[in-house]
Amino acid sequence: LYRPVQPGNGPGCLVQRLLSSEARVNSRRIRLGLNTEDEERRIMEAQGKLSEAPIYIDDSPQLRVVEMRSKARRLYYERGIDLIIVDYLQLMQADGRIQNRVQEISDITRALKALARELDVPVVAVSQLSRAVEWRAAHRPQLSDLRESGSIEQDADLVVFIYRDEAYYTEEEWQNQYPDKEYPREVADIIIAKHRNGPTGQVKLRFRYSLTRFENIAKVEPTLL
Repeated sequence: LYRPVQPGNGPGCLVQRLLSSEARVNSRRIRLGLNTEDEERRIMEAQGKLSEAPIYIDDSPQLRVVEMRSKARRLYYERGIDLIIVDYLQLMQADGRIQNRVQEISDITRALKALARELDVPVVAVSQLSRAVEWRAAHRPQLSDLRESGSIEQDADLVVFIYRDEAYYTEEEWQNQYPDKEYPREVADIIIAKHRNGPTGQVKLRFRYSLTRFENIAKVEPTLL
């Protein structure tokens, strides 16, 4: 049920991304076997670190809340996990008979919050957004874009969105629309849209697309909203 993260023992794409991020080697080069001698050395070092890391992946399809809760409890008491990540929320199934999808998502978010309180560990639930964010002119995500249920916003202690202008504008389009602004290559806005115990705001990070890796940008201060 639980697979330690190591090459050949886990969902291939996810493990490859972890390896690329840790080794700082382009994931395409890893996939095609085009690594230099130095990259091979870094990959081997990253494999060792990931193999020893207390990271466990469960890729069971159509996982129900009761099953996820049981597995999380077992890992917590046997391995002492400190964080649970659900990727992604809309792939889970609630327990019992559900009248509609909105109710089902509400039941799932309440169950995840209860699990976080029971085990006293953070539960990060990745969620899809509604297509409204693609249709409007301003593509920055808002709380109202959380798909299928307001309970996600209601139950979450912290809601964070990731936004990249680079995903919506080519460099030419950006220069035509914002001639006085530098093209935000590899820049990601981390938007803290809700924070139950602190301020909301925004922080810019460097997103290394080829490495699937976020890095700090020097001398960037958070901007409170």
